[in-house]
Amino acid sequence: MKKMLFVLFCLLGWALPASAQEPLPPIIPPEPPIWHFDGLRIAHQRVNVTIADQVAVTHIDQLFVNDNDWVLEGTYLFPLPAGAAVSQLTMWVDGIPIEAKILAKEEARAIYDEIVRQLRDPALLEYVGSSAIQANVFPIPAHAERRIEIEYSQVLPADNGLIHFTYPQSTHLYTNTPLDEQSIRVELASPEAIRAIYSPSHAVSIDRDGEFRALVGYEASRVTPDQDFELYYTVSPENIGLNLLSYKEAGQDGFFLLLVAPNVEVDPEEVVAKDVIIVLDTSGSMEGQKLAQAKEAARYVIDHLNPTDRYNIVTFSTGVRSFMPELTSVASRVDYAGFIENLEAVGGTNISLALLEAVGQADAERPLTILFLTDGLATEGITDTPNLLDAIDQAAPRSVRLFAFGVGDDVDTILLDSLAANHRGATTYVRPNQAVDEAVSGFYAKVSTPVLADVSLTVDGVVVEQLYPATLPDLFAGTQLIIVGRYREGGPAAITLSGQVNGQPQTFTYSDNLFRDSGGDAFIPRLWATRAIGHLLNEIRLHGENAELVQSIVNLSIRYGIITPYTSYLIEEDDIFSQTGRESVIEEAAANFAAPKEASGEAAVDAAAMAGALSEAEAPMAAPDLGLPTTGGGATVSAQELVRLVGSKTFVMRSGVWTDTAFDADTMQPQPVAFASDAYFDLLTIVPELGQYLALGEGVLVVHEGTAYQVMPGADTAPITPRATTSSDEPDAVVTPTPPPVTVPATPAADAGICPAALLVPLILLGAGLITRRRW
Repeated sequence: MKKMLFVLFCLLGWALPASAQEPLPPIIPPEPPIWHFDGLRIAHQRVNVTIADQVAVTHIDQLFVNDNDWVLEGTYLFPLPAGAAVSQLTMWVDGIPIEAKILAKEEARAIYDEIVRQLRDPALLEYVGSSAIQANVFPIPAHAERRIEIEYSQVLPADNGLIHFTYPQSTHLYTNTPLDEQSIRVELASPEAIRAIYSPSHAVSIDRDGEFRALVGYEASRVTPDQDFELYYTVSPENIGLNLLSYKEAGQDGFFLLLVAPNVEVDPEEVVAKDVIIVLDTSGSMEGQKLAQAKEAARYVIDHLNPTDRYNIVTFSTGVRSFMPELTSVASRVDYAGFIENLEAVGGTNISLALLEAVGQADAERPLTILFLTDGLATEGITDTPNLLDAIDQAAPRSVRLFAFGVGDDVDTILLDSLAANHRGATTYVRPNQAVDEAVSGFYAKVSTPVLADVSLTVDGVVVEQLYPATLPDLFAGTQLIIVGRYREGGPAAITLSGQVNGQPQTFTYSDNLFRDSGGDAFIPRLWATRAIGHLLNEIRLHGENAELVQSIVNLSIRYGIITPYTSYLIEEDDIFSQTGRESVIEEAAANFAAPKEASGEAAVDAAAMAGALSEAEAPMAAPDLGLPTTGGGATVSAQELVRLVGSKTFVMRSGVWTDTAFDADTMQPQPVAFASDAYFDLLTIVPELGQYLALGEGVLVVHEGTAYQVMPGADTAPITPRATTSSDEPDAVVTPTPPPVTVPATPAADAGICPAALLVPLILLGAGLITRRRW
């Protein structure tokens, strides 16, 4: 969905009384102007995009509804993707073609600046550097609809096989009315095989049609879009494609992301032959629907094995039963369905004996996938978790991959997560309202066809570190692996991916990769921090509280705005910008982590599932609506009201100022800048990338290349020359006058029977930029 920016200037009461013969003197609007968001809504906004041979054709369909008792009319202003070379523009209003023009970024910037000066609102500064579409729009009568459609084309450049499509969207600052309906549909077609398809911004569905076509979809209702729609896809003739994205700020280590994606369709000879053992809990607590769904899941897995695979079924309660004495070939005609159907739930839970039986059948030369389903704690055999883990570790060869499914909330999360972590697997928690068979079958569909086992990664030319996942999983056909990490200095690098295919070593080398020296894809730092916090939370859960780990979690949470029930100090604590304040937060967090916590139960499963979701996240974590209490107690406040994520930065609301969490109160002296002053716009001209941060409001404190700038209404400042400073630098205070107040035509007094005094009421709504006025 395109960034539709409605800027509505509703002038109240243009009509004059019959007795009025002379114009009334102008009046000064109140400072700040009255904000009013009601009356205009967007019933739907549908975006259909086709991308073929790197040419993207974007069609936007918007339905605006005027719920007011008056007419709205004006000019349509529609910011375009930054840097996009747009052509073949077409626009319709209610199906009738109208004339529209593309404003160059300089023309658009002049309009944005004027609106900011007039309205005292900086929201449009987010679009600095972007061109825009401008057109006159027919009036929207009271309680009527107006349908606006736009279509334009742009060429998407390819960077070493990586193509990036952006659909800019307005943030919540532009409206307090969610879209009734939003949909984005992207059809991909490429003459080269499409490998990875990735959106860091939205949870999209991906439907692949072979190697060269795909359909990407996103739908939501009653939604306020708060970030641009970003889509990356890669093309490569290689069997396994690898592409690099990176981001680096001056004077800091960089962040990178690797998209690794094998073929969708694989030659049978290239599929890794594997063994699968289903270890199934049949204790008394599995009686009823849980066991019925587990049986269905087991049948699905065996029905979908590859021709070269082998399998077995191990069930356990007080004792253990195996379907066959050893692994059996898929080609063998044995009645596994009858064995599964006759399973009954009875007895205790002997987890250790079942897992030892399974790993004892492993062949060190073939990957063994263990699907372990249980709904309870160990009550038979080895019941002490550390001892049980040690026993499995000693018995299992390196070829074992263990995937645990915890059914319900009465499971040992420490045991399940440790088993998965120790044996290159993952844990899935199937909550009481979820179906076991759907969870298992959905998971197995992704891992049924391995194409590279024992995966490892090396980078030559650039020093990389702190990679997540720390242990790389196997690669499976039709899936993609997302790796994030840090690097020290930018430059060219060769990346090598190594692994095993049916016992034979395989190596894939990718040259011509460039780690950026500056700039890049700003979402990567927050994605890296999301995974890092998930990893650290798991380390504390599984191995106990550690002061360094707690400090790392606190620092990452504050810097990148990763809010969880365990890292909510961004909202709850006032002082997070000084060393003293941060130390207090770390002490409080350490006490929270050190408190004894149960390994099972609803809270334990919630914590395990959350940490797992963070550590495996494919997109940066957005600020959730936690409903946390304010520092004064009483009413609750959502995270979105106090935290804003902009680019790679995090801002928190403190004393009416959106404050950059990179600000250090002990070492930085903010440089004041008067909102909407000449110095304010000069700063924006010199450093246009600050526009996205200044768009937050009139009060913003942002750090750029070591200098802190504090934008304040009415402050006296002087012309600014931004410069990089060290922590010991103290920028000089500067002074310029604020602009004079803006006047608008007056309206008759309220006692004349006309609308109250004329007020400039700006209405900024998500949608298209429509500069309108209100007619009575």
